[in-house]
Amino acid sequence: MQSAAADQNSTQNKGLYMSLAREIAPHLPLLRRYARALTGAQASGDAFVAASLEAIVANPAEFPSGMEPRAGLYKVFHRIWESANIEVDGGEEHDASARKAQERLKQLAPLTRQVLLLTTLENFTPQETSEILDRDADEVNALLDEAIEELDKQTKARVLIIEDEAVIAMDLSDLITAAGHEVCAMETTASGAVAAAKRERPDLVLADIQLADNSSGIDAVKEILASFNVPVIFITAFPARLLTGERPEPTFLITKPYSPDMVRAAVSQALFFESTGNLN
Repeated sequence: MQSAAADQNSTQNKGLYMSLAREIAPHLPLLRRYARALTGAQASGDAFVAASLEAIVANPAEFPSGMEPRAGLYKVFHRIWESANIEVDGGEEHDASARKAQERLKQLAPLTRQVLLLTTLENFTPQETSEILDRDADEVNALLDEAIEELDKQTKARVLIIEDEAVIAMDLSDLITAAGHEVCAMETTASGAVAAAKRERPDLVLADIQLADNSSGIDAVKEILASFNVPVIFITAFPARLLTGERPEPTFLITKPYSPDMVRAAVSQALFFESTGNLN
């Protein structure tokens, strides 16, 4: 009898998990992006995502109810994150950028950083963020203001924008300038972007992946990074194309359509980490 009951429970759990899997699968690329931005390293970020999925497989009935599947997935992730009680240290990426990021992260409380990423880069509402983190919505709003103010104090840069849509390029330029940075060049093709990068030596590159004349922003960034290291943020309407898990991935990725806060946060985060595109 006990064995039969156990088998029935296992069957029910399997059915519940399969249903959950269909709901959360589309959100895994973005969770991986978030995990990497939070940890500063692809391998350590993926390890936390894997641990979250293992927890869901083991106890699908404990998946947060009353929340959208994506928010519930991030809530499970944060349960794992908090239970590990870790500090961001750049994981296996022990280069100068990771070490500098670690020093800067000491100035930004972990919870403040989580709020910044969830509300701006991941585009959750303050209410959703408060539910994911089990915090009051007013506290979330206060932490968000604190995070952006602190990062803006630490990071000012000359930015190269690689974007073939004129309206989007001008909008990005306005957002970058309003945040206190300087746009040193705007280019619409890979060849133009590479030439501008070598000429201007920007502190940050903001790149679309599909450019005019059918050239590739990814190829442009690879060529730029072959000449010198520079933080890179990719902008795309198709993030899954870059977040495949099959090769090193960009730490910072803005999805279209984007919000002003999303761009501002991504720029501050990329400069904060001084992270390259990691596409070599």
